[in-house]
Amino acid sequence: MLTFNRTSLGTKIFTSMLTLVLIAFLMIAGVTYFQYKEQIRDYNEERLERKESSIRKTIDFVLNNTSYELKTEKIPYIFKEKIYEIASIQGENISMYDLEGEPLISSKDQLFDSPEQKKLCLETLQNLEESEEKRYVNQLDGEVSQQLSYSFINDPKYKPLAILEIEYEDSEAFINKELREILWRLVVVNILMVITAILLAYFLARYITKTLKTVEDNIKETQLDKRNEKIDTTELPSELTTLVNAYNRMIDELEGSAVKLAQNEREAAWREMAKQVAHEIKNPLTPMRLTVQSFERRFDPEDPEVHGKIKEYSKTLIQQIDTMSSIASAFSNFADMPAQQSEILNVPNIVKLSVDIFNERYIYFSSEKEELFANFDRTQLIRVVTNLVKNAVQATKDTDNPNIIVAVQELDTKVEISVIDNGTGITKENEAKIFEPKFTTKSSGMGLGLAMVKNIMETYNGSITFTSEEGKGTIFKVVFPK
Repeated sequence: MLTFNRTSLGTKIFTSMLTLVLIAFLMIAGVTYFQYKEQIRDYNEERLERKESSIRKTIDFVLNNTSYELKTEKIPYIFKEKIYEIASIQGENISMYDLEGEPLISSKDQLFDSPEQKKLCLETLQNLEESEEKRYVNQLDGEVSQQLSYSFINDPKYKPLAILEIEYEDSEAFINKELREILWRLVVVNILMVITAILLAYFLARYITKTLKTVEDNIKETQLDKRNEKIDTTELPSELTTLVNAYNRMIDELEGSAVKLAQNEREAAWREMAKQVAHEIKNPLTPMRLTVQSFERRFDPEDPEVHGKIKEYSKTLIQQIDTMSSIASAFSNFADMPAQQSEILNVPNIVKLSVDIFNERYIYFSSEKEELFANFDRTQLIRVVTNLVKNAVQATKDTDNPNIIVAVQELDTKVEISVIDNGTGITKENEAKIFEPKFTTKSSGMGLGLAMVKNIMETYNGSITFTSEEGKGTIFKVVFPK
């Protein structure tokens, strides 16, 4: 069995777009951060190389113009004053060591304050010696990010004289400031993107779910017994067009199935009705046959009572013929579908005439208005009232004090006729079958009366309802438009 998430499609679209924007922001921020760090690192390396190149050119110039002999031990004398000048111009601290790592001279006075700092470590000397470019850069991470660049100072014949150390401080404060500004700009852009995504997701979700809501409403209103409207696919996207076309095909198939089903139901109903009529007609035919046969055997023209017997036989035949005639009339009335008429009737007047047909004194008529006009067929309205009153009379025949009220009243744009009796009522098991053709609780009749009334009311866009309490009575109400 399949299970589905009950979260609405609009909510899913909305949250998906917001999630996409946030993920995009995080990815852009992450890429920007690492890219900027990479660029800053490359910038610092290039800047260090430029400074180192400038310092080395200055050192080579000093060496080429010195009067001292170009030896390692003479380096402190050669750069005694120059090292401070170079450091000041370049803005970086400079130190010089002999080839064993012993300090010779430095622009930092504190280099010689601590014995531990006087000599370069063996690892630095090895890395410098093993480097193809004879250059080694050591990155120092601390409160202030620093890089120490080591390279050889050569004489004009490229013979190493000393080791040059340049201390380069990364502009970390500037870097962090720039990075914060970039990230802040990204946050502002992301806020604008979120607002745009919210608006876009809202309207997009409404656009998509509007069509789906139309499909949903149409599916809810789909009924087998009426013509269902198709959905126009002119302005729909291709994905929704497929869904709506499937719904429209279902409507076509449903209409075809409804026609076949209605035809089958009508055929089944008429077959069942034909069986019922044949059965009802056979009932009086049997006593008629027996009466004729008996009359044939016993007829004696010389019998002095022959006229009385003929009269008795004739009476029996006439009774059975009347029974068949009533059966035929009931079937004819049910089968004769009332045609729509545009006759304007004074409903209280017609109902009063229908009630006056009955001689029972316990039938009372009441109307809140003397004139209440509606479009209805006169004959069919009389049929409705007489059938309901007739059923009420039969329901009260065993009641000690029978009472039947036929009332007419106006309900805004409709007319209501009520037939109220204090008869035996309708049992719960019979309530669902009360309007079915051929259903009856009487000893005679075909049970077509209420089915015919329901048929007439539906033809004139009306309705028939009832409330009943067993042993206390029933109220039938028919309502139809003016």
